Amino acid sequence: MGCVPSTNLSDSRVICHSSNESEEYNFPHQTNTTMSQQQQGNPVPGLFIKCYNTSTYETRTNSSKKDKRENSQSMEAEAQTGRPNAKAPVTDVQFGPMRLHQDQLQVLLVFAEEDEQSSGFRWACDKAGFRCNLARTPQSALECFLDKHHDIIIIDHRHSRYFDAEALCRSIRTTKASENTVIICVVQRHPDREESSILPLISAGFTRRYVENSSRMACYNELIQLEFGQVQAQFKLRACNSLFTALEKSQEAIEITSEDHVIQYVNPAFETMMGYQIGELIEKELTEVPINEKKADFLDTINSCIKIGKEWQGMYYAKKKNGDSIQQNVKILPVIGQGGKIRHYVSISRLCNDNNKVEKTCECIQAESQTDTQTCRHKDMRKGSLDVRSTTSRGSDGSSQRRRSSMARVHSMTIEAPITKVINIINAAQESSPLPVAEALDRALEILRTTELYSPQLGTKDEDPHTSDLVGGLMTDGLRRLSGNEYILSAKQTHQVAGSLSSPISLNDIPPRITEAMENEEQWDFDIFELEAATHKRPLVYLGLKIFARFGICEFLNCSESTLRSWLQVIEANYHSSNSYHNSTHSADVLHATAYFLSKERVKQTLDPIDEVAALIAATVHDVDHPGRTNSFLCNAGSELAILYNDTAVLESHHAALAFQLTTRDGKCNIFKNMERNEYRTLRQVIIDMVLATEMTKHFEHVNKFVNSINKPLAALEENGNNGDGESIKTVLRSPENRILIKRMLIKCADISNPCRPREQCIEWAGRISEEYFAQTDEERRQGLPVVMPVFDRNTCSIPKSQLSFIDYFIIDMFDAWDAFADLPNLMEHLNNNIKYWKGLDGRNLRVLRPPPE
Repeated sequence: MGCVPSTNLSDSRVICHSSNESEEYNFPHQTNTTMSQQQQGNPVPGLFIKCYNTSTYETRTNSSKKDKRENSQSMEAEAQTGRPNAKAPVTDVQFGPMRLHQDQLQVLLVFAEEDEQSSGFRWACDKAGFRCNLARTPQSALECFLDKHHDIIIIDHRHSRYFDAEALCRSIRTTKASENTVIICVVQRHPDREESSILPLISAGFTRRYVENSSRMACYNELIQLEFGQVQAQFKLRACNSLFTALEKSQEAIEITSEDHVIQYVNPAFETMMGYQIGELIEKELTEVPINEKKADFLDTINSCIKIGKEWQGMYYAKKKNGDSIQQNVKILPVIGQGGKIRHYVSISRLCNDNNKVEKTCECIQAESQTDTQTCRHKDMRKGSLDVRSTTSRGSDGSSQRRRSSMARVHSMTIEAPITKVINIINAAQESSPLPVAEALDRALEILRTTELYSPQLGTKDEDPHTSDLVGGLMTDGLRRLSGNEYILSAKQTHQVAGSLSSPISLNDIPPRITEAMENEEQWDFDIFELEAATHKRPLVYLGLKIFARFGICEFLNCSESTLRSWLQVIEANYHSSNSYHNSTHSADVLHATAYFLSKERVKQTLDPIDEVAALIAATVHDVDHPGRTNSFLCNAGSELAILYNDTAVLESHHAALAFQLTTRDGKCNIFKNMERNEYRTLRQVIIDMVLATEMTKHFEHVNKFVNSINKPLAALEENGNNGDGESIKTVLRSPENRILIKRMLIKCADISNPCRPREQCIEWAGRISEEYFAQTDEERRQGLPVVMPVFDRNTCSIPKSQLSFIDYFIIDMFDAWDAFADLPNLMEHLNNNIKYWKGLDGRNLRVLRPPPE
């Protein structure tokens, strides 16, 4: 027939064109098959075909030499664009965690006549690497589609005298195979007419409209846009069929709801276990479905957890349609969608019954519950809305056996955590317990699965805005918000100490006034503000030299006093004197408190020399380069540090990292340079751990662990008359785990010891921290950031109330525990006196630091 190998005539009167040949086409001669002859077969139901005496399909005759020459020149021009002749087909598509393989795309062109438009699309298919078929009649087009299942169909809608394009599209859409097919309508260009509506085309089933443009590159661009747009989207939707198949065949009950708890899907296992038919549930809110009676606070715990995007897992009792109560292991997962918001909830349930106790135990043991009692305090108005979600499933014999075998291997491991052992014991007790006891143990398991075991809920204190703001500002990482405002630390570049900076050559060269200010530095009542004034706000170098000399730090580190002095100068230079509170005076104050605690007898019995060195260094550097803003502020502002440290312990991580950077970058101030490698690594680890312990989100964890691991065992020994049993006490004090807790508690108490200082120092520190919080609130409002501590408004804040809230929530319990360990009666006396002072001001409704003069 005179055709090249890339073009052939199929039995269904469709011209098939491969993409692997030259861009120059030759076509078979025109046949005499007519529409009337074609219509002698059985017509497709619903397909309206107009009868015209025209060929079923037409092909071009051989081009004249002139046409060939022009075509060759045109193609040569197009080749000069630098594009390859054929684009490599897309082979892999990522769809969530699925990796999909996409075959060569197939395109069906439905054109009654050969013209420049159809030629343009055929050339574009060849260039794009798509397989192309050309049909001349509606029936041949339908037959070809049912045989090939094309990804794209392009139908000529310009000439209604040949066939009804909309009727053809409707006929194709009635087939199952067209569900994910993209159908394009080619329409005439009418520059002088008003734009017509595309709604009729959409109603007919077309995906989009293409206004005729025979330019080959226009056709090519259209196909490429389709490939990476609608075609790829439809390809992913086709893959969803496999996911729904998995859901339908799953032996676990699965339910999917909208963010408003409207049921969108339940699988057959759900229907079987709960006794409902899918038609009774779809598009209904969960509250419309019969639910079992459950305590409101339990439901609030679930609701408040999943509403903030956390997964919840636990035991649950639900009622079937017939009223029977069933116990399940339930996992509820929020699904984040467009805009970063929760768009769906997925509930996966498994039945717990007497025939499957192993599964019950295994499911209960899993500590995947993300119920966060610290953050999940917010009450959800939709109480009871989750009862139907707590449904179960049947376990197939094979699946159940596999899970039992897998979990048995897990429980045979010797790496069980203590919390897992506790959960195992509770689960074992549940087996033979009556229902009320089993439910109570369920609640205990829920508490044990929380990630904040040591963080108390505010309870009645939640009503105090001062306490609430302090907790929100100090114990959280703030509200996550994408913002164009980015907070940059004012100390972008670390400070180097100028050579002309006046500093002592040694302790013997300290000026008399400064020496006098440091005379009583070993006493708790030492006045750091007097030293601050004498040193012109550079107390850290001088106090550091004296305290480090008293503890023999240079001898331990094998470094010279000049190296230590240079190090102290570099560290102090990187504290911000512009901060009212977090400056080098605060660092010196914490260093002094740390040294005082290290001198207490019980502490000296506990810690080794390397622990003392680490504690003094950690106190010195624990707030270096502090910007005068909280972690919450930095996270909300999208600061570079918050991004670097993933919104977790941002400042504390920065302080520790920068301290070692500053120390090791210059041999003149590297106090570690002469240490043996392993000893340095141990020292570094202790310093980092202590600096990170100053982060307030772990405050209650550190305090409660200290009380339960150290205070209570020591008290038990005393009650049993073992005061003289030095070995028993030494066992408690000297264990590696307890020494870590003691060091953390030491630096935490030193860091926030201001309320235990003499009254005038306490008042001064209160004024400084308040001013820093006021400045943060001012900046948050200027930048349009969330105000994390609204109560610290300089125009309305009551400083006495804020101090009382801080002392009540953070200080009293911690220092009671530390006093019981280290024996600090003078600190506790100052604390009680300061509480009385602040209460006196608050009782007079005064919001200032000091009462007005009489």
